[in-house]
Amino acid sequence: MFKHRSLLHDEHGMRFKLMQVNWFLIILLIILASIGFLSLYSAANGSLSPWANQQMIRFFVLLGGAIIIALIDIRLWYRLAFPCYIIGFLMLLGVEIMGHIGMGAQRWINLGIVQIQPSELMKIAVIMVLAKYFHVATAQDMRRISFLLPPAFLVLLPVGLVLIQPDLGTALMIIMGAIVMFFIAGASMWLFIAGGVSVIASVPVAWMLLHEYQKGRILTFLNPERDPFGAGYHITQSKIAIGSGGIDGKGFLNGSQSHLNFLPEKQTDFIFTLWVEEWGLWGGLFLMAINALIILYGIWISFRCSHGFGRLLVFGLITNYSLYVFINISMVMGLIPIVGVPLPLVSYGGTAMMAALIGFGLMMSCSIHKDSKLPRM
Repeated sequence: MFKHRSLLHDEHGMRFKLMQVNWFLIILLIILASIGFLSLYSAANGSLSPWANQQMIRFFVLLGGAIIIALIDIRLWYRLAFPCYIIGFLMLLGVEIMGHIGMGAQRWINLGIVQIQPSELMKIAVIMVLAKYFHVATAQDMRRISFLLPPAFLVLLPVGLVLIQPDLGTALMIIMGAIVMFFIAGASMWLFIAGGVSVIASVPVAWMLLHEYQKGRILTFLNPERDPFGAGYHITQSKIAIGSGGIDGKGFLNGSQSHLNFLPEKQTDFIFTLWVEEWGLWGGLFLMAINALIILYGIWISFRCSHGFGRLLVFGLITNYSLYVFINISMVMGLIPIVGVPLPLVSYGGTAMMAALIGFGLMMSCSIHKDSKLPRM
């Protein structure tokens, strides 16, 4: 009897783990995804096909996968960090060999029933491998260049492959996420100062290496009126749609810019614009408030982890998610140049949603196993 009772209260038991799942976070994710379902239904002029129905199926299947990831012991994910990185890197190499070309870039692998964009998954793998590497780091280690060179190489290797595709936006997101990981792991401040000076000094060379369409995006950002019917069309229409939504919005299914097809890519990169046009300032603030709660919840999970791997992993993953949200919303409002970054769980797309929910699954695993003892190697 006592043995049976102890099994029920065993912290490794499945019932205990299910009780420890972050259900509040899951509710927030469902609310956010539901905003996406409504927006995709509207984008198709009041039809579940072709976007909303597929998005709903993907979300709930992948959410189930995220819960399964959460229930798996964090020590297994710790051991799988480098294998996941190697698999992601091999998939990036596969893109160069047999990748599918779409919208002028070679970024996808066609698996028959589904297309996968390995660069999205590589963002997760890079954070995992950096979290494992820095988990064993001491303050003295973080001051040694010889200790910091291997993780820098692990970051730059996939970045180089992503740039070849070309996908400057994803490459920059991998770099920015890695910089945050180096910072929270305790790298010396002079390293970031030196890096910032180097970046500024290399701007002229970087400009020469940019593709013409990338230069056009930057010039259009600085002056959208230079080509209002070409490179500046997207951002001009986005600003018109956001402004026309006003405080209360035009109402569900009543967005003129989106439904008259003035707004391009309304189901993916510019879905926030469609939402704000129909639901106004209040709708936009509500969406941003949900994202803010998700981000704060992720930071809270990070602080609760007793092991360095969990703290670093969760903070890195929530940083990656925050970059998605910040870049997408800033982009459609004209605050930064246009880049191909979707709004997580809201924009239509499978791989970006998969990467986001894998990240949340790993965060919940860190939360459930926050007191686990991890090896030093």
